[in-house]
Amino acid sequence: MAKSNWLLYGANGYTGQLVAEEALRKGHKPILAGRSEDKIRPIAERTGLDYVIADLTDRNSLNKALSGIELVFNAAGPFIHTSAPIIKACLEYGIHYTDITGEIPVFQNIFSFDSLAKKKGIVLMSGIGFDIIPTDCLARYVTERVPGAVGLELAFAGLEHISPGTMKTMVEMIPGGGLVRRNGKLIGYPLGKGAKKVMFPDGEHTVIPILWGDLETAYHSTGVQNITTYMAYPNYMIRFLPAGISIMQKLFASKMIQRAAQKIIDMTVKGPGKDAREKDRSYVWARAVDAKGNEKQAWLDIPETYLFTAVASVLTIEKILALHPRGALTPAMAFGADFVLEIQGTKRYDTLPG
Repeated sequence: MAKSNWLLYGANGYTGQLVAEEALRKGHKPILAGRSEDKIRPIAERTGLDYVIADLTDRNSLNKALSGIELVFNAAGPFIHTSAPIIKACLEYGIHYTDITGEIPVFQNIFSFDSLAKKKGIVLMSGIGFDIIPTDCLARYVTERVPGAVGLELAFAGLEHISPGTMKTMVEMIPGGGLVRRNGKLIGYPLGKGAKKVMFPDGEHTVIPILWGDLETAYHSTGVQNITTYMAYPNYMIRFLPAGISIMQKLFASKMIQRAAQKIIDMTVKGPGKDAREKDRSYVWARAVDAKGNEKQAWLDIPETYLFTAVASVLTIEKILALHPRGALTPAMAFGADFVLEIQGTKRYDTLPG
């Protein structure tokens, strides 16, 4: 496995820098990349890694950056803007593509190239961090234990802090409203509606349906036709959330307001600090049910989401470079339901402890 033969695009972002640090810790020497030399060069100097400048709107620049590369890891969100040109180039030159998106349109685009990726002998694998490894693997785990499952619910708690890239993606997604999958189809669902109580390893949380990548990926990983994805919210937010989301949907429908909000995010949002990454925990719940009401629940207790993403991303890259899976795949499709347990600090429960 060539530990210096992959490119980290978006290395100047919050998550990109965490992945670079984890890669160095594991003995990798990825080539750092981004569109701004003023932002990439200081990171390269600090880490001792090589770097290239690649403007995704300039095909010659991108082709030069990908020369001799075996795999691209894309950490530059929103991925709906950055993924397509890199995927196109990876398919043309036979280069593995990975990213950490949770954006449904990106997953849909990935899966549309399954046959071509197989022909080229490469893998296209989005969501190799907290989006979506834990939920993808747990979805696969519970549905494998409920043959013929017709319903799948997934929820997570513990996303206490978010990075600038994650927040900017959320700003772009809010105007489109929510989604659920019913009878195999994605249908609209009002954001802020449908709250329910779910027990997690750290106690009971109120969760609300959200637009999450597993609405697309779990459909491919499990074949289940009805999927709802949830996120836990503090109880004090629940009564105000529907009205607040309604206001945000109207505001962020304006591209001008979106751009202004994203500039403010860049200036003010920093992501969790080192102490939070080392101390915080996150939790995932999954429930599969068949037409007769037979069900299976399971839970994950995992490290803080951005720490998890850094560790999981590098591990996934290692497995891809070693095993060379082919096609458009989710992590669970490529490596199985137990893959998440390979991430240090992760525990899975069939019944809640205590």
